[in-house]
Amino acid sequence: MAPSSTPSPEVTATGVPRPGGPGPLAGRTVSRIGYGAMQLERLRGDRRAAIALLHRAVELGVDHIDTAQFYGDGLANGLIQEALRPEDGVLVVSKIGADPSPGGPAPLRPAQRPEELRASVEDNLRSLGVDQVPVVNLRRMDAGPGLLAEGDQVVDFDDQLGVMTAMRDEGKIGAIGLSSVTLEGLRRAIPAGIVCVQNAYSLVTRDDEDMLQACVTEGIGWVPYFPLGGAFPGIPKVTDEPAVRAAARSLGSTPSQVGLAWLLRHSPNVHLIPGTANLEHLEANVAAATIVLDDATLAALDAVPTRSADTTLG
Repeated sequence: MAPSSTPSPEVTATGVPRPGGPGPLAGRTVSRIGYGAMQLERLRGDRRAAIALLHRAVELGVDHIDTAQFYGDGLANGLIQEALRPEDGVLVVSKIGADPSPGGPAPLRPAQRPEELRASVEDNLRSLGVDQVPVVNLRRMDAGPGLLAEGDQVVDFDDQLGVMTAMRDEGKIGAIGLSSVTLEGLRRAIPAGIVCVQNAYSLVTRDDEDMLQACVTEGIGWVPYFPLGGAFPGIPKVTDEPAVRAAARSLGSTPSQVGLAWLLRHSPNVHLIPGTANLEHLEANVAAATIVLDDATLAALDAVPTRSADTTLG
């Protein structure tokens, strides 16, 4: 899955126009609309359909795929290894900080200790079939939504950054990202060389606006997860907002497409990774890049009040 040369920043390595246009990420130029692999687990019983979905993503110009070893306990990574060719030029980004927990009270358990982070990187290398994972996001667990660290899983950030930079120096990972991080944590980590931040963020959950602006200043990619909200109880849904629905009717699009288009317009360092197990939804997500928000529509969307994503998973 090594990158191949790209003839122009406007097209992918396979010559397809980049949905959302080009954007820098970890020293690469990638399409601003990528794909999140978490929902591939829904296709566990239909491997052919899962491979076809990944192939279609590349055909549509997706060259940034977000994954994790704990997505289906290696299933998503195995599918990515099988589906992608080096000449596709896809930037694969994984994350660590949790492990599968079959039979546990939640599907995942924290894995925050340095030795667990290292083991998770090794697992990713094996399941992706690579010598280096281009970008690895450290999923912190001192801020939600999601699992929160307790007991021996409460680990000093510097200890985690130490093992991340060591693995980068060893060549096991190409670059370091952060996920579910606080603004204080980001500022603390910037000297380590952070290339992207993944936090829960959408039109209706914009608590991290200050962090987004800090990322703009530092040249760090902003990769929102739950970009449409509503993935879990307690997280408001972008598609329920009257202003979003009104914009969708006016534009002849779907509310989901409006929510994605707003994110692309909101900040130049935004990279989207909407996930789906459905080909039609994949195509609709990519097509959100073609939606033009005029000033009046943008003002109405900007005026939607932000609400905290108040939930703890697991």
